Amino acid sequence: MRKMLSILTAGILGLVGAQTSLAQDMTFFITSEGPGNGGDLGGIEGADAHCQALAEAAGAGDKTWAAYLGTEREGGRGIDARSRIGDGPWHNAAGQLIAEDIDDLHLSPNILRSTSLDENGNRVLGRGDSTNRHDILTGAMADGTAFFPDAEDHTCNNWTSSGEGSAMVGHFDRQGGGNTSWNAAHQSRSCSQADLQATGGDGLLYCFATD
Repeated sequence: MRKMLSILTAGILGLVGAQTSLAQDMTFFITSEGPGNGGDLGGIEGADAHCQALAEAAGAGDKTWAAYLGTEREGGRGIDARSRIGDGPWHNAAGQLIAEDIDDLHLSPNILRSTSLDENGNRVLGRGDSTNRHDILTGAMADGTAFFPDAEDHTCNNWTSSGEGSAMVGHFDRQGGGNTSWNAAHQSRSCSQADLQATGGDGLLYCFATD
């Protein structure tokens, strides 16, 4: 009996150790939940803090985390999402390679339904699932810049609006709307939580370890 308990305990400890190791090696995830206030993320700093808090809860808080988000500036260029997330490489919670570097991320990233995991290693629900949450807030063009060719709002007033405005979103599962872009699929209906959910989102973010 004691031997059996010892084997069982060793197995459980081994599993916990493996999960901890994977969390420590993780450098990319999709948030399991958004802040809950639509496009108002508390600014770009609030979005980064959300990524950091979820990473810490999952056992990966020893890294610096940043949200893949762009910002806009009236009369000029804002902050590009691609400039905020480090140099790579990035792996998900299962150890799968997402991209080797910034160019790989924007030319041929391994971001698909099967590799799009949250910070706990769970698959994020997308198109065709019981709840569609495939719209990921980005505020970015396909090349990762925030240099939009029009004067519309693409960042929910730089991530401070939970009502008026709009945000560029990507589709992690590469499905829906005739656009397979992971980071620049379409504009959201508005910045409210209700509208984000109604069109297949939930205010979720891409998070990358910058170091």
